[in-house]
Amino acid sequence: MTRRIGRHYWLAVSLVAPLSFASPAHSQLTQPGTAPARGPDLPRDVREGNDPQGNAPIVPDAEFNAALPPLSGDINAPLESMSTMRDGQPAPATIPTPQTAPPLTQPATSQPLATGDTIAPVAPEDPQLAQPLTPLGSFDSTPLQTAADVKGDRAPDIRYDMEVKGLAELNLDDEFRSLSALRDGKGKASNATQVSARAREDEALAVRLMKSLGYYDATAISTLQRPGQGEDQGGDEAGRLKVVLTATPGRLYRLSSITVNAQPTTPPDLIRSNLPLKVGDPIEAARIQGAEANVSLVLPQRGYPFVKVGERDILLEDQGPEPVGAYTLPVDTGPRSSFGQLTTTGDAVFDLGHLNIFPRFEEGQLYDSRLTDDLRNALVATGLFNGVGVEPKRTGRMNPDGTEAIDLQVTQTKGPARTLSGEAGYSTGQGVRAQASFTHRNLFPPEGALIASVIAGTQEQGLSGTFRRSNAGRRDRTFQVIASASHQNYDAFDAFIGTVAFRWSYDSTPIWQKKFTYAFGGELTGTNESVYDFTVGERRRGTYGIAAIPGQVVFDQSDDLLNPTRGYRLKLNLSPETSVRGAVRPYARTMIEGTFYYPLNTSLVIAGRARAGSIFGIERDDLAPSRRYYGGGGGSVRGYGFQRLGPFDPEGNPVGGRSLNEFALEARYRFGNFGIVPFVDAGNSYDSTFPTGKDLRFGAGIGGRFYTNFGPLRVDVATPLNPRPGDGKVALYISIGQAF
Repeated sequence: MTRRIGRHYWLAVSLVAPLSFASPAHSQLTQPGTAPARGPDLPRDVREGNDPQGNAPIVPDAEFNAALPPLSGDINAPLESMSTMRDGQPAPATIPTPQTAPPLTQPATSQPLATGDTIAPVAPEDPQLAQPLTPLGSFDSTPLQTAADVKGDRAPDIRYDMEVKGLAELNLDDEFRSLSALRDGKGKASNATQVSARAREDEALAVRLMKSLGYYDATAISTLQRPGQGEDQGGDEAGRLKVVLTATPGRLYRLSSITVNAQPTTPPDLIRSNLPLKVGDPIEAARIQGAEANVSLVLPQRGYPFVKVGERDILLEDQGPEPVGAYTLPVDTGPRSSFGQLTTTGDAVFDLGHLNIFPRFEEGQLYDSRLTDDLRNALVATGLFNGVGVEPKRTGRMNPDGTEAIDLQVTQTKGPARTLSGEAGYSTGQGVRAQASFTHRNLFPPEGALIASVIAGTQEQGLSGTFRRSNAGRRDRTFQVIASASHQNYDAFDAFIGTVAFRWSYDSTPIWQKKFTYAFGGELTGTNESVYDFTVGERRRGTYGIAAIPGQVVFDQSDDLLNPTRGYRLKLNLSPETSVRGAVRPYARTMIEGTFYYPLNTSLVIAGRARAGSIFGIERDDLAPSRRYYGGGGGSVRGYGFQRLGPFDPEGNPVGGRSLNEFALEARYRFGNFGIVPFVDAGNSYDSTFPTGKDLRFGAGIGGRFYTNFGPLRVDVATPLNPRPGDGKVALYISIGQAF
């Protein structure tokens, strides 16, 4: 009975405590009570049998059971909310402990009460936990080093190979490899995680490339094969990872419709005819972007300078039998326009009067952006601007034909007008030759330049001054006045020459190369030269006065002025002259030259030249030696000394002739900024009026080229193939520019 009462007591404490004090057991629970004592602790009254209650229970069973909450008979019913139980019941009662009752103590030999899980004894406190924390200032923040963090020679050497499937059939393999993260890693990685990350980047790259061709359902997946997977590996391949990227393009989407939303144009189909897309074309990014760029390019050339191509919209449809896309392009054409007037702002390098020399269009002409670009290029070619802009501006002025007059605003930014330049070269027979020039391009505005030059060399020295007026009254027309004095000492002659000349020309420039150019002018030359007199059999000095009207015409169909790779050129020189040495002797010097350039591929160009010259109306010995024709040298037949092809005097010195022919053939192979040029030259000069073609002298060699932004640096080494007595075995030529 005692054991049962004890069990009811603990149950009453755990279950009844939360119940309302209004329960039938309230009066019992609010009264202090004590657990039944035994042994020596039993009260005297009880030990003697005088206890009226005896072993009666503290709470009768009937009252205890009545205090319990009702229980549902449905074991699957949800538990009652704790909040509901709390809301309906008062706070649990506290059983006071009598102040007079001595505290209960448990004998050391008694067993602990059974309460479920037993709490393990507390371990002794770790002395380290009682120590103060390390100050932040002295805390070692160096991260622990792991195997993946090891650098240098001890770093893990993880290598991998890659294989790409599915892109070669779409001609995307080369483009993929040029952008691949795996390929950029060059087969090395710190760990396999890094390889996986690169592979995921390449998956996205492959999908983008396939979508750019119109495969919008494209997918790509990469697998990482560790050693032992896939094909058998052995030897050096053991331990290498292999990444296999498989691309699946899916279906190809094509254009189902093409819609252009734009204002009316003249002609009506201007936009659509210049948008090279048609229904059924693949929705290829490059093709569509190129078509839209063509609209942006052509419309400004056809009178619409303010055209704006909007953002395209492509609505894809994949539910039909074939995947398609509906293409829509908005275009804001702006007003149809014609050229108006020039305006200017910024640094006033040129006034409006000089600016109006440059345009190649008339006011009222339909606007064409190519003519605007042409105006900009012409201004840049003057070399007087740090920056120059030409921009169309709306005016609101309407022309009778319905177009709006558009003014061109020229924004000028002044640049340096002074230039120092120099060049140097060497060739066998001509020696070292260096030239330096100072140019002030706008000393006499507008575009009045002063050029001072000095030549220093082993066999030539000289000074010259030039006044040059560029764009003189007309665009691209140049007027020059030249005064020079020089000394030339060669095997053919030793001459002191003074010249005054003027020249009108229409020339090409490196920025603006022209198909047709010309030049003409006048020249007065006085020269004192040594000449071999065949009548007396010795060399004498003679003085010559020469008046000439030189002219030149050039027809140029090549693609570059300094380094042509395709096309051809034709040049004709004609100079009627009069030599005064005791008597007046009129004559004419002529020269015709043709060159061609044929590219076999992007790296190899075949270049050829043919030249022939003739002097009419005078005997050779009546000509000043400096006005005769000579062959040989870096600009003629390489392998022979400068001016050493042609007739000789009894002393073995060249005396020149009245005619000349030359031929050259080169194979110009370029790799990067360097080039190799094997060549064969042939030619000679003759005493006769016309070249005979007999006794041709051949030279062959090889040259090196270093290509710069101002032209190629040329080094040629050549040898004569059929030398004459006294000809050298090797000739060297160093200069700027191609041989022709």
